[in-house]
Amino acid sequence: MSGADLSAAERFAAAKVRNRSRNLELFRADLRFDLDPFQFAACDALDQGRSVLVAAPTGAGKTIIAEFAIWLAMRQPTAKVFYTTPMKALSNQKYAELVEVYGESEVGLLTGDTNVNPRARVVVMTTEVLRNMIYADSDLLDDLAWVVLDEVHYLADRFRGAVWEEVILHLPTEVRLVSLSATVSNAEEFGDWLQAVRGDTDVIVSEDRPVPLEQHVLVGSKMVDLFDSSGAAATNRVNPELLRMVGGASRSERHGGGHRGGRGRGGYHDRRGPRTEKLHRERIAHMLDERMLLPAIFFVFSRAGCDQGVRNVLRSGLSLTTVPERNEIRETAEYHCRTLPDEDLAVLGYWEFLEGLERGVAAHHAGMLPAFKEVVENLFQRKLLKVVFATETLALGVNMPARTVVLEKLEKFNGEARVPITPGEYTQLTGRAGRRGIDVEGHSVIQWTDGLDPQAVASLASRRTYPLNSSFKPTYNMAVNLIDQFGRQRTREVLETSFAQFQADRSVVDLARKVRSQQESLEGYREAMQCHLGDFTEYSTLRRELSDLERTNVPGGREASHGARQERQAAITAVRRQMQRHPCHACPDREAHARWAERWWKLKRVNDKLLQQIRSRTGAVATTFDRVTDVLLQLGYLVDAGNGEATVAAGGRRLQRIYGDRDLLVAECLEAGVWKDLTPAQLAAMAATIIYQPRRDDAPGTEHALPRGAFRPALDETLTIWSRLDDIERDARLAGSLPPTPAMAVGMFRWASGSALDDVLRTLDLPAGDFVRWSKQVIDLLDQIRNAGDDDLAQTARRATDAVRRGIVAYAAV
Repeated sequence: MSGADLSAAERFAAAKVRNRSRNLELFRADLRFDLDPFQFAACDALDQGRSVLVAAPTGAGKTIIAEFAIWLAMRQPTAKVFYTTPMKALSNQKYAELVEVYGESEVGLLTGDTNVNPRARVVVMTTEVLRNMIYADSDLLDDLAWVVLDEVHYLADRFRGAVWEEVILHLPTEVRLVSLSATVSNAEEFGDWLQAVRGDTDVIVSEDRPVPLEQHVLVGSKMVDLFDSSGAAATNRVNPELLRMVGGASRSERHGGGHRGGRGRGGYHDRRGPRTEKLHRERIAHMLDERMLLPAIFFVFSRAGCDQGVRNVLRSGLSLTTVPERNEIRETAEYHCRTLPDEDLAVLGYWEFLEGLERGVAAHHAGMLPAFKEVVENLFQRKLLKVVFATETLALGVNMPARTVVLEKLEKFNGEARVPITPGEYTQLTGRAGRRGIDVEGHSVIQWTDGLDPQAVASLASRRTYPLNSSFKPTYNMAVNLIDQFGRQRTREVLETSFAQFQADRSVVDLARKVRSQQESLEGYREAMQCHLGDFTEYSTLRRELSDLERTNVPGGREASHGARQERQAAITAVRRQMQRHPCHACPDREAHARWAERWWKLKRVNDKLLQQIRSRTGAVATTFDRVTDVLLQLGYLVDAGNGEATVAAGGRRLQRIYGDRDLLVAECLEAGVWKDLTPAQLAAMAATIIYQPRRDDAPGTEHALPRGAFRPALDETLTIWSRLDDIERDARLAGSLPPTPAMAVGMFRWASGSALDDVLRTLDLPAGDFVRWSKQVIDLLDQIRNAGDDDLAQTARRATDAVRRGIVAYAAV
């Protein structure tokens, strides 16, 4: 329709939109591509000064919305933008991208162990850094206009998710949020909460993948489509050819179950059909190469499996790169690893790592050295790596899209047992398939294993259920910081606005609706059991009491003395006599009434449980805060100011500067001075004892060689303090915590004392990447001790930090 064909009202409305979105039009003019509808809607909302929550698939282009917020801020004279990410690797990547656009002078980076240009207009940081800034009332928050919360679905992470809620709740109200999330099934609920606590917030949801996904199953050496492509694909009907290959219709179909599918006790299993020989990893890689389906990510749910995948390819002799590519790969690896000491290269497995890279194959998992992971990410993004064997953490991490994603199994070990992956996890993993602007479609390949149920696999692949659930709970550090800012009563009110309580309240609404429905049924049962001779509820109570007594008076039972059994028999006789004298006992319809009464009692028991759930969820967050506050009052970190208020004591000031799961234990140890006589290396070992949490498949160093001198008595006192705190917490009806473990203390002591890397890794039996990760957490805690401890301990903590931050731990590419 041309402009002349529009009515005057329509022309006026179009002009109004153009004027309102003038900034957006200027921004679009500089883009090499046009915005998708969801991108336009989100940017338009930002242009109007509103916050946004954008939920869209991996690779859909959510970051362009954040870039528009930065563009808007840079058009103002002093406005600043904080860009937060859940991981340091993501922060490093985003920092490098923004420096290319705005230059080093305008962009900063804060990740705890890296501090670059913090007063820049655009600062990239981890979410924890921003939370700490807010609690410290940092002047860096001045002129802050926008905060980008990238990967905001991390709010559901049970270990770190609370940090996102703290940031959202406590940022100044004038700061606008750009919240970017993977596709979640309850985005509207999360958006409703953001609207409630932050004001004007638009929710933009897109479920369209920018690159369509073709889903395949690899049965033996033959790759077939998972879904029927004959026109019934929209119904997610399993490909009949696949059913024939693996043994016919699924169990659910054979029993008339339609398309329900299901998981067996061991996962997506239906144990029948012919045995299928699995193709080895190197042969799959070769097959994908022949079909031009590389680069590919093989998701393997174990670190050892990832490393073994690389070795499989190396042993096979397969090479996926050209001579020029190999030369470029070698130069890149040497550049990124140039700061690693030569004597450590063999210990770190560098030469085997380099051989794999030159063949076009690598692993990617948390146990790898950060420098190695950076090389893999860099080469994969530049299309020089062809196959990466990765754990599922890659699906939530840095930007590494592939043409194909291969899933070797549909179940993983969750720390306790092998469990099927969820539809949400499947969506995250396959979200890496398909490179926007490069691939016409992405491909996912499920490797068939004997016993899988085709319909259950199809159900998994077709669902998009990924709910975002809060993991928020008040901590001691949070309590003293908020009470210092707002007071106890106001803090309680603030915490009642958390997403955790918002979700609990919504669930209470559903429970209350169910209770009301059941109340109607209870009334119906009560009417049905009415007796014209008397109160049948009273009579049925006697019948139940008699039944309970008879069940606990088993003849010949040895659980009670002869006297106790006689006493119980007397009680049975008394209740039976009372029941026989009741008017309803003579009713000719007594048993019919009794059947209705039994239904009434059963439903009442269910209803009472629902009411208990409602009572436990109403005000659950504030109740936990009250218990945390009571512990702090008991230990003297807070002082009762009367009228339900509290003030922060001197010990509380120290606690304000200590973050982490063991904040109160660290504060108590500093208060008691139990670490004051430790050497720098011993203090580093103690910090490792505080922060280290063994993985189930770790085999950390033994504790028989613990540092001598002041360390052992200090450890004993630390464990005594932990035990006392655990008793206090449990008395306050808080969860308590696991005891600190010195399993890493020996290795950390040796490292801080100057021992060689191979000696330390052999002592701990940890991968180099894990050692670096834990060492950086040790450094974080030592920094907190330096800020919170007295002068002498602060000096020791500073020297301990310098002793730990050396060699591979000191390496940090930006």
